[in-house]
Amino acid sequence: MPLMAGALRKLGVEVDIATTDDDGPGRRTQGTTGHRVQEDGCRVFYFPKQTEFYKVSLPLRKWLRENVQSYDVVHAHALFSFSSLAAARMARRKRVPYVIRPLGVLNRWGMENRRRWLKALSFRLLELPMLRSAAAMHYTSRMELEEASRFGLSCLQRVIPIGVDLTPFEQLPLPSVFAQRHPEVAGTRNLLFLSRIDVKKGIDLLIAAFARLSPREKKLRLIICGDGDPVLVESLKQQAADAGVAGDITWAGQVGGEQRLAAFASAELFVLPSHSENFGIALLEAMAAGLPCVSTDQVALAVDAAAHVAVKIAAREPAALAEAIQSLLDSESERLRMSQAARRLAQEEYSLDAMGGALHQLYRDVLPNQP
Repeated sequence: MPLMAGALRKLGVEVDIATTDDDGPGRRTQGTTGHRVQEDGCRVFYFPKQTEFYKVSLPLRKWLRENVQSYDVVHAHALFSFSSLAAARMARRKRVPYVIRPLGVLNRWGMENRRRWLKALSFRLLELPMLRSAAAMHYTSRMELEEASRFGLSCLQRVIPIGVDLTPFEQLPLPSVFAQRHPEVAGTRNLLFLSRIDVKKGIDLLIAAFARLSPREKKLRLIICGDGDPVLVESLKQQAADAGVAGDITWAGQVGGEQRLAAFASAELFVLPSHSENFGIALLEAMAAGLPCVSTDQVALAVDAAAHVAVKIAAREPAALAEAIQSLLDSESERLRMSQAARRLAQEEYSLDAMGGALHQLYRDVLPNQP
């Protein structure tokens, strides 16, 4: 959101962000509840949540009722959320056009593997009417648009990829910066997974693939950066122990800032084996860092990038993943070609300027009578 706001500000668009203080189950963003704060150059309004489920915030709804008519466009991000539903309903009541970015939850995997029956009921009663009244839908990939087409929405449909700030990737830190905290990664050939730890990310497939590769590549190490449900993390660590590769995996936890960049610098390959991904921001960062990447045909960005030979696609099963990774480990020339293609594609298609310009045009298109 701050990146979107910054890209739009460069084009003269004023952006305010309204959200709850939710910071995960049982947690709240500290020191912000009920306050307007300046973050990354834009105003952010935080409102307290009253429930964990659906993240209901009555103060947010009150603020929307009193202020939404002051804005030209409302851009709601995510579905199955009280915030988005309240924003859309209030915008419709005040005759303000609103845009919905569904964040991938309209794809079949998300609809069928997360609270399936509850989502089906909620979608029929709440989300679908909201979508049908939207001025436009904002998808981040062609795949996301195609999966949503089964709902027959008649509003403006626009694909606008997420952009990233490419500046930090122009000169990465030395690999030794990451090795200072994790000395075991020095002198090894490192595979990197960097994302949220979640069932849909396919980390179990990656560990199984790594177990196939490890006996062949004696200096091969898997680095897993990210955090998530402690129960899931422990089950993945147990899987690694059962496969005999626990000692060859570095669990780095959540990384940010220089450590995040240093993790990319330390890696020879990046792997994102997700079962479902409406975009794949971590994959884009790896591409910007010039890493050869392996992913699946369920990661929308990977499908688009594969057409430019910038990402290698593998089936979502351990043998296929292991084969794709091994083929890159065995070919320095292929790694170099993919690295160059990935970096070039990130610079040409996924910059902040490209995203900001496309968003600005979308807003102008839903406001045909405005200058």
